[in-house]
Amino acid sequence: MARVSGGGLSVELQAKYWPGSDVPVLAGLRLDVAAGEFLCLVGPSGCGKSTLLAAIAGLDADFLGRIDAPPERGMLFQTPRLMPWLTVRDNLALVLADGRCSPAAEALLDAMEIPPALLDRYPGQLSGGQQRRVALARAFAVRPRLLLLDEPFVSLDAPVAQRLRELLLEHWMRERPTVLFVTHDLDEALALGDRIVFLGGRPAGIVLELVLPEPRPRAPEAVWRLRRQLLSTHPELLSGRVILDPETPRP
Repeated sequence: MARVSGGGLSVELQAKYWPGSDVPVLAGLRLDVAAGEFLCLVGPSGCGKSTLLAAIAGLDADFLGRIDAPPERGMLFQTPRLMPWLTVRDNLALVLADGRCSPAAEALLDAMEIPPALLDRYPGQLSGGQQRRVALARAFAVRPRLLLLDEPFVSLDAPVAQRLRELLLEHWMRERPTVLFVTHDLDEALALGDRIVFLGGRPAGIVLELVLPEPRPRAPEAVWRLRRQLLSTHPELLSGRVILDPETPRP
């Protein structure tokens, strides 16, 4: 992949096929992300969000088109993917050039609210939320110019997921990497992004782009207002999903 000045991302994906299929899962997709932008990619399950992310990450080169992205990339998956035989400290050291967990790296763990007492524990000795915090720190440790996140907070308890979103935003505001955040949760995208790109159709392509000018952090009331405005204009976006009104108690 070619290096893009400033850490931006440019995608022109003509078609992506699954083996044995004559219908592409993605087609005619063009996406440009400015350096330092926080972009959320939203769409229903199975529409190709993770497939697109894998291509951008360089994990899948079997597509027609081009992707220009900076080589300094970090990625966070739906599961933490920590090495179970390594301690917290060693999991972080694994991605560092010298293979050592420096004081700066340990400070990053501290910023992710992982106390020193946990640094010599193994992933199996941590809670799910703690494992995600370590995985976030590991993704940040390489100081990526492009950070790719594939539904990183799915399946977590709501308070834990919310705190991790806050930590992610705090780090992004300090370091300003380009972020591509994949989610099927509209509220999450409305809370985090500078811009939301919606995928849909078959083969999937971009069906809508939404710029979010409101500053962050965005209060729940602001997120609900943005969602109501969006769905009043484009009710087909989340067809078939239950949408909570601002007055409805949230689980």
